[in-house]
Amino acid sequence: MMSRELNTDWQFAESGSNEWLPATVPGCVHTDLLTNGKIEDPFYRLNERKLQWIDKKDWLYKISFDADAALLKHDRVALDFKGLDTYADIRINGELVDSTDNMFREYQLDVKPFLKEGANELEITFRSPINEGVKKYDAYPYWVPVSGNDLAEIGEVEGGKMVSVYTRKAGYHFGWDWGPRLVTSGIWRPVYLKAWDEAKINDLQIEQHEVTKDKATFSAVVEVDATEAKPATITISNEGQELAKADFQLEPGISLYKLEFEISNPKLWWTNGLGEQPLYTINAQLNVGDQFAEASHRIGIRTLELVRDKDEKGTSFYFKLNGVPVFMKGANYIPNDVFLPRVTHEMYETVVNTAKESNMNMLRVWGGGIYENDEFYDLCDEAGILIWQDFMFACAMFPGNQEFLDNVKAEAEDNVKRLRNHPSLGMWCGNNEILAAWFGWGWKKEEEAKSQANADSIFATYKKIFHEILPDAVAKYDSHRFYWSSSPSSGTGIPADLVNGDEHYWGVWWGKEPFSNYATHIARFMSEYGFQSFPELKTVKQYATPEDYDILSDVMKSHQRSSIGNETIEYYMLQDYKKPKDFESFLYVNHVLQAEGIKFALEGHRRAMPYCMGSLYWQINDCWPVASWSSTDYYQRWKALQYYVKKGFAPVLVSPYRTGDQFKVGVVNDKLEDIQAQLKMKVMDFDGKVIWEENEPVTVPANSSADYFEVNEKDFLKDKDSKNEVFVVELYNGDQQLSSNEFFFSPVKDLNLPKPTVESSIAAVDGGFDITLKSDKLAKNLFLTIGDEDGFFSDNYFDLFPGQEVTVHLKTAMLKETLDKVLALQTLDSTY
Repeated sequence: MMSRELNTDWQFAESGSNEWLPATVPGCVHTDLLTNGKIEDPFYRLNERKLQWIDKKDWLYKISFDADAALLKHDRVALDFKGLDTYADIRINGELVDSTDNMFREYQLDVKPFLKEGANELEITFRSPINEGVKKYDAYPYWVPVSGNDLAEIGEVEGGKMVSVYTRKAGYHFGWDWGPRLVTSGIWRPVYLKAWDEAKINDLQIEQHEVTKDKATFSAVVEVDATEAKPATITISNEGQELAKADFQLEPGISLYKLEFEISNPKLWWTNGLGEQPLYTINAQLNVGDQFAEASHRIGIRTLELVRDKDEKGTSFYFKLNGVPVFMKGANYIPNDVFLPRVTHEMYETVVNTAKESNMNMLRVWGGGIYENDEFYDLCDEAGILIWQDFMFACAMFPGNQEFLDNVKAEAEDNVKRLRNHPSLGMWCGNNEILAAWFGWGWKKEEEAKSQANADSIFATYKKIFHEILPDAVAKYDSHRFYWSSSPSSGTGIPADLVNGDEHYWGVWWGKEPFSNYATHIARFMSEYGFQSFPELKTVKQYATPEDYDILSDVMKSHQRSSIGNETIEYYMLQDYKKPKDFESFLYVNHVLQAEGIKFALEGHRRAMPYCMGSLYWQINDCWPVASWSSTDYYQRWKALQYYVKKGFAPVLVSPYRTGDQFKVGVVNDKLEDIQAQLKMKVMDFDGKVIWEENEPVTVPANSSADYFEVNEKDFLKDKDSKNEVFVVELYNGDQQLSSNEFFFSPVKDLNLPKPTVESSIAAVDGGFDITLKSDKLAKNLFLTIGDEDGFFSDNYFDLFPGQEVTVHLKTAMLKETLDKVLALQTLDSTY
C-alpha cells in the first residue's frame, strides 16, 4: 500500500472571504486563528467571551496535491480521514465527494474517479456546528433534556438553544462545569492519501481464548477489502516467528478470515503494582500474487472479568485480573486540552506517568470528551493502567430519529474495532449520569408533566441507544469485554443504590455534606466523587493579572465554572481552617483542603474492601487553566491532592480513622503476599515529645483490609491534649517503612500550630537536587516552591515532625545559584 499524510501547505479561510491563511493539520479553526494573530489567547482573562462568533461561521480548508500516473494506475485510491470536526463537505476539484457529520468516526473515501493527473485541489467546508444544531433543534418535535453544562448563554446561541445533543461531537466543547465553551471545527486527526491493488487489510482483531501456564490460544480475525475473487495467503507472526499460515479464496468486497494460533509459556500482563506488562506484537501479512499488505497490533495476555455475584448485601462489582480480585485505584480522565490537536505525545506521557507514579491502576475515560487517540491506550498498555471506557454520551438525553441512531451505530463500530486489542481496555460503559439524571435529577417528572407521550419517547430512545445499539456493538465486535449501560447504576436501567453497582457521590460538594461522609457513603465501586481547588499561583499568573487576584473578581469567576464553586470552597475551608490572609494563602490552603478532603474518601474506600472494590476520584487533569476538581492543573503541575493520592493509593496503607465513638487503625495490603510487620504508634506534641506509644507485631494477609488497633476515643484522649498533639502511625517490615500516616483529633483551625524553623540543605544530584529538610517543631503541610522556575518535587505539602529528617528530590534543569534564590518554604501557620 502507498500511504502519504497530507499535513503540509494547508490554507483556511472564513466562508465568503478571500483571505486565505496558512493552516495546521491536524488542527482546528481556533488554533489556526490564534497562530495567525487573528484572535487573542482564548484562555487569558475573559477572552473566551470575545470568541463566540467563531462557531457561527462556516470555514474552508484547502490543499493542492499531485497525483502522478503511477498513483492513478492503482486499483484503488482513497482519502483516509481519521477525524473531521464535524459537519464537513469534501470536494476534489470542485466536485462533492461526500459529507460527514460525526467527529468520532473515521471516513475512508474512494476518490479515484475524482482525481486527474497532475495538481488536484482538496477543499473541505466545515459548516457551523451551531447553525446546523439550531436547524435540528428547531425541526425536532419536542425538547430533548440536557444539563446546564451546555453553556448556550455564554455561547450567545439564538434563544439560548442547547444544541449540543444533536451533533456527534465532544460534549465538553459546548462547555462544562470545569471547561470553557469553545466549539471547534477542523481536521482534528490526520488525513492520508492511500493507494493499493488487489486487496488490503482493513482490520486485525486478536481474540484470546484459553490461557494456561503452558500456552495461550487465540484467533486472528483479518478483515480484508478485496477488488476481486483471488487466492491469497495470510500469515500471522510475532517478532518474525510464524504462528499461523493459511490459504484462502478472497471474495470481492469486505470479508473476514480467521486463523487459530497459540503462544507457548505466555507471560501475563498485570496492572500497575501487581506485576509486569509484557506486550506481544502480532503481525498479519496478506499475500495476493506478488502484492502484499500488512497490519499489526500489540496485545497483552491476561484474563479479566467484571464479577457480578449475589451476596448477602447485594451484588458485587469488582474486576478479577488473572484470577485475582483487584481493588481499582484511580481517577476520571478528561481531554487534556479543549483544542484536541494541541495535545502532544509528551502530555499523554505525563498524565499516564502521573497515574503510574501515583500507584493507580485505572483511569475512566469520561463520556463527555472523546474516544482517545491510540497513543493514549498504548501508554496505558505499557504502564499497566486499565481503562474504564465510556461511550461518548454524558448528562443529556438524545434525539431518536433513525439518522441519528444509525450514526451512533457506525460510531460504536468504528471505536470498538479501533480499541479492542488493547490490554488496557477494561470495559465499555454506555454513558455518564444519564440514567441518574432521568430518575434522580427530576428530568422524568418534568417531561411527564409536559407530555407523557414525549417522555415515553425520550426514554425509549435512551433504551434503544444504551440497551440495544451499544451493547450489540460490543457483543458483535468485542464479545469478551463487559458492557455496563450507565454510570452510576445498579444494573441495566436500574438506578444506583449503593449495594449493587457503582456510585457517583456528590453529597460532599453539591450537598455540602461533611468530608467524613466519604468514609460512610460507600458503594460496591465508587466511580466518581471530588472536591475543587484553584490552580497554584504560577498557573494563575498565566491567565490573570494581579488586579484579578480575588476569588470574586470577574476573571476568577469566569475561570470557575461550577455554579456553586467559590462559595463552596470557602464554606468547607472555614469549617476546618482559619480564613487565609491573602489570595496566595487562599490558593495554598485550598490545595491542602482539597487533598485532606479526598484523603477521607481514598482511605475510606480502601478500608471497605472487599465490599467496595474501586475508587476513582474526579478528576486527574484539566482542559484549560481553571478552578476544578483536578489533582493536576492544565499545565500538568501536581496539586497537593496528587501527592496525597500517591500515598493514599500506595500498595500498603496504614490508615488511622474515627468511626462513631471509636478510634481505629486500619491496614490495607494490595500485594499478593502476606506481610509480617511492626505497627508503631505514638502520640507526640508539636515540639516532638512523645506522650504515648505502643508497638505491636502484625500479620497482614495478602489482598486484604482489616483493623489492627481500636480504642474508645474519649477514653484514649483523657490524658492527652488534642489541640497540641498528633497521633503518628508507621508500619515497618524490618528497617523498611511500608507506610506512615497521622491523625489530628481536632480541626486544624483549633490546633495551636507553632511557628517552626525549617532548615534545608541542598545537594546536586543527577537530574536536579536533593533537598534535605528538618524542623524544630511541627511544620504543618510544608510546601516547597521555586517561583516561576520549572521543576518537579518528589513530595510536597507534607507534615514535617520535629526530629525527623526528610529528603525531597527536585527534578529540574536550573542551576544551584538560581535554586538558592528561588526556593521558598511555606507552612500552614503562616497563612493567617
